[in-house]
Amino acid sequence: MRFLASFILSLGIIEAFLAFFIAINIFTFILYFIDKQRAIKHKWRISEKMLLFFTIIGGLGAISAMYAVRHKTRKKKFKIAATIGVIIAIIPIIHIAHALTFDRIIVYREIEFHSRNWPANLDGYRIAFITDKHVIPDAEMRDVASRLNEKNIDLLLLGGDFSMGKDHFIGTMREISTMNAPDGIFGVEGNHDRHSNFFGIKEYFGITPLDNIGIHIHDGFYLAGVSDLWTGRTNVDTALLGANDEDFVLLVSHNPDVSMRQPNDKVDLMLSGHTHAGQITFFGYPIYLLTNHISLYGINFAHGFTETSYGTTVFTSSGIGIYYNTPRIFARPEVVIFTMYSE
Repeated sequence: MRFLASFILSLGIIEAFLAFFIAINIFTFILYFIDKQRAIKHKWRISEKMLLFFTIIGGLGAISAMYAVRHKTRKKKFKIAATIGVIIAIIPIIHIAHALTFDRIIVYREIEFHSRNWPANLDGYRIAFITDKHVIPDAEMRDVASRLNEKNIDLLLLGGDFSMGKDHFIGTMREISTMNAPDGIFGVEGNHDRHSNFFGIKEYFGITPLDNIGIHIHDGFYLAGVSDLWTGRTNVDTALLGANDEDFVLLVSHNPDVSMRQPNDKVDLMLSGHTHAGQITFFGYPIYLLTNHISLYGINFAHGFTETSYGTTVFTSSGIGIYYNTPRIFARPEVVIFTMYSE
């Protein structure tokens, strides 16, 4: 089973599925053809149960054969089975088409965020948030940098999870460092980042790491970040030590579960990633997150805004990269740009 999973990942999930899809429909067509020839020659036939089974899982092959060799076209149960089979076939085709088109186009999501704690003199302030870069190609990251440089951002925040393999993250950071953010570029680590050399490379490219620390970006605006929940020693209290009671506090944490695990009632907005909006979804519904493997809170932190038991507003981004050969399916990549206003 592990070998099969490794083989599928090495081949590519979409490629493996397409190979299976084509093979099963060709096999179903052949079964219909053989059964038709045996019927003509009054020989032993393929059982109806087997034909019905393959009609459902190989619907396109079945319906093609039904009308190509004129077989089973008068039997109602085969017509129903073929209709079901075609519907079953269309659903993954739609998902694969979405994965190969829209899910490869990065969305630049503009959000207005209003808060009573946000300093009125900073109204219109723009914060870009990029997370879960993983194996994004350097050329694509360069395009993101170019697009963001046209959007007049003031501050750039990174939510962690670069691809550490073969030092791919160095090229990603190099491209990020070309982005114009007058108030700086700040970032936290993710569960796939190696702490030992990760922060050193960040600083080399002018990116300030936030590891359970915070800083006043402006009077009344305090930015903090914490280490990863799975691989580090997350401490929200330590990160917020420098914040004043009247400050607007923005906390960056790769894993959104932090908002449910540690007190954060002083935080006005928390930005996270990690869940990839479910990565492979059913028409956008993040089924995989129901396993609680990525988040202990199911689909609560799949994507977008939610509020924790501490009353903290959390925004979870779908991120921009893919995890090695795992495609995004109805989980579009995004760069999020917040324009801040006092309430």
